[in-house]
Amino acid sequence: MAVKVVAEACVGCSACVSACPFGAIVMEDGKAFITEACTVCGACVDACPAAAIVREQEEKQFKTNKEDYRGIWVFIEQMAGQIRSVSHELLGEGRKLADAMGQELAGVIIGRDVEPLAKEVFASGADKVYLVEEPLCGHYHTDAYTRIMIDLIANYKPNVVLLGATNDGRDLGPRVACRVGTGLTADCTSLGVDPETGLVAWTRPAFGGNIMATILCPEHRPQMGTVRPKVFKRPVQDFGRSGEIIRVASTVQAEDIRTKVVGFLRVCTTSCNLEEAEVIVSGGRGMGKPENFRLVEELAEAFGGSVGASRAAVDAGWKPALHQVGQTGKTVGPKVYVACGISGAIQHLAGMSSSDVVIAINRDSDAPIFKIADYGIVGDVLEILPLLTEAVKKQKQA
Repeated sequence: MAVKVVAEACVGCSACVSACPFGAIVMEDGKAFITEACTVCGACVDACPAAAIVREQEEKQFKTNKEDYRGIWVFIEQMAGQIRSVSHELLGEGRKLADAMGQELAGVIIGRDVEPLAKEVFASGADKVYLVEEPLCGHYHTDAYTRIMIDLIANYKPNVVLLGATNDGRDLGPRVACRVGTGLTADCTSLGVDPETGLVAWTRPAFGGNIMATILCPEHRPQMGTVRPKVFKRPVQDFGRSGEIIRVASTVQAEDIRTKVVGFLRVCTTSCNLEEAEVIVSGGRGMGKPENFRLVEELAEAFGGSVGASRAAVDAGWKPALHQVGQTGKTVGPKVYVACGISGAIQHLAGMSSSDVVIAINRDSDAPIFKIADYGIVGDVLEILPLLTEAVKKQKQA
């Protein structure tokens, strides 16, 4: 689908210019002209009083020589010179895919002064690093990163591209996939190789987590997907490993970037940094009311961990969505997960079942959470939490 200006019908009123929310229309020689920034939203079609802007079908035929595409790529997400844990997790899983498919594993690092990160990428299993040093990429920018990734894929033709299902990965992945003419499987929780076709088998929850769908991408390349953090374990790094660094020049220009970072607003402390937390204490509907969440917070503080919440608690307004654990929240895999007043709906279990140790506290002995818990306490969570917090504090003091 595309949007086209019928020049003969355009009266030059510029109504479409002000109507376009993306600034994708300019006036040239008294006629409207649609630029590459157009997203085909159709706002201009509705705004044009002369009916001079129309939608038209556009058939794109992406012809791919699949034999030209080789290698497994992992987009290395980093911030302030630190690689996010999900990238290491994907390097570990990407190593397995690369070995099974007989291909190389590469990390893609984009940013400013990021070359020192290559050593960590090699230590986590990569054979190569594609390094793009771009002064304009001190912070993540949608336009710049999309442009760079498209250029890299066009020039080096990877077979598979893995991204974390994070804010940045969910923003970048679909844009790149659309522009290179391939599909993208989002929010995967498992990866494998299909024995019949040799393709990557992307597995993700569907229908509210009630079934697991396995998806293949047989005709287009690269095969792309975003993977939830913490569904795979971070590999043990070997800093004796080394590899090839391929330095790639960026073609990004300042005018390509339509956004500007003016500052950062810290809306959450380490108490809700669930993806990186080693201990998470989560509260659910069984906490009774929002005021009682202070007991969850006190235990999390005693552990030096983070605070989570079930969807029921978030929907009730007891905690912000940043704390939500589950199918529609964050997938976590801490060393210790304490479920307080959480019954254990399948959607919640899908988000925390990879935790090393699960401790459940609930007055209902038949609650589903006890089926996956390593340790269970049947009783009133409001009475048990203060006792547990005190015990943790005494243990630390000892």
